[in-house]
Amino acid sequence: MNLKPLLLTAAMMALSANALAAVSGAEAARLGADLTPMGAEKAGNAAGTIPAWTGGITTPVAGFKPGGHYPDPYPGDKPKFEISAGNMAQYAANLTPGQQALLKKYPTWKMKVYPTQRSAGYPKAIYDASKANATRVNLVSGGNGFTGTSVGVPFPIPKTGVEPIWNHIVAYRGDTFDINTTQVAVTREGDYTPVRFEYSYDFHYNNLKKSEAQREKNKVTNFMQTVTAPARLAGQILLVHEYADQIANPRSAWTYNPGQRRVRLAPNVAYDNPGVAADGLRTNDDFTLFNGATDRYDWKLVGKKEIYVPYNSYRLNSGKLKIADIVRPGHINPEHARYELHRVWVVDATLKSGTSHIYHRRTFYIDEDSWNILAVDKYDARGQLWRVAEQHSQQFYDIPGIGPGVEVHHDLQSGRFLAMGMTNEESTVYVRTNRDASDFSPSSLRGAGTR
Repeated sequence: MNLKPLLLTAAMMALSANALAAVSGAEAARLGADLTPMGAEKAGNAAGTIPAWTGGITTPVAGFKPGGHYPDPYPGDKPKFEISAGNMAQYAANLTPGQQALLKKYPTWKMKVYPTQRSAGYPKAIYDASKANATRVNLVSGGNGFTGTSVGVPFPIPKTGVEPIWNHIVAYRGDTFDINTTQVAVTREGDYTPVRFEYSYDFHYNNLKKSEAQREKNKVTNFMQTVTAPARLAGQILLVHEYADQIANPRSAWTYNPGQRRVRLAPNVAYDNPGVAADGLRTNDDFTLFNGATDRYDWKLVGKKEIYVPYNSYRLNSGKLKIADIVRPGHINPEHARYELHRVWVVDATLKSGTSHIYHRRTFYIDEDSWNILAVDKYDARGQLWRVAEQHSQQFYDIPGIGPGVEVHHDLQSGRFLAMGMTNEESTVYVRTNRDASDFSPSSLRGAGTR
């Protein structure tokens, strides 16, 4: 019997498996050593402007009440300097092209830069799983999903451009919970009509409260969005089931229309179809700066850069502010925004030949400490910068983990912007719940809707 073909096939299979494997055991040993358990550089930078990571904030600070707004753990911090159109050339090396475009377009916009605080911290179970994931998690064919884990950062030491994107999509934000927010699509003159949403999340991936048997295999999350105001939109419901391996299980979505009292499949809740009540200022996959399938882009891991990004945005997300205190013509009120210098992974996404999307290129800036996307530059078919988005997040220290805050999408061509995720006027911010999968079934939508 000639064994050469069999040996050759086995060798090719081994090479293929090694090509798919995330990292070697030696590389994985860096997690918790010179790298944080999440895969960030533990040390500060050479200039001393980024400090070392020492564990983040993982317990509530004084004055916090469960479910309520998050008191600022750094109330004594003062801005180090401000960046404006007049001095931005001095700081250009640490600004994204989108940030520079906003500064040029709006003379009233500025960036107040505060001392860098590496506040991101997570449960030990997330850390332990992330280290194990480094050598056991693989991308599926084409990179549109992954297999090998249901907890932790899937790719703590990324080797390809799509891996940080998956880290963001499944980042730990808690288990099963509700958040109520307001969205405003702001005209050039600063006018807007508030749209209020009730969000319910039931994570299966990263859910530390569910047993393995309770977590649906391959499920990332069940997500339900209900519009409660204004009256003309109230009662509309969107239900989404999201999966880790989207080759095996593509996204499933349904909508409920209170006027028709009908539940319908919603295959268009994906890619560049317009977001709910957003006046065309964001796409479906713009939500949280990116979500959903990755198959329409080629992803390039550019590397790391030190960038001034929104961080520890407790003031902007404070219950002491009203929406009217935040909204200004062209942009949010810069007095309430906080920027810090952080290391971010830069990922460039270019539209694949033969596919379609209104964004032909997107550049993502992803926090090394949390894997949350903090900024995105979006380009049109002509290669011109079109839209700029930023996520003003904060550490939810009772979970613990970085949670989303005010999410802003700027359209440079129309001069308008969309602000999402505003909890300022809500009595509660983040509420843990005990919902199960039956609460997120298509049959549950009609009962949840109001006419």
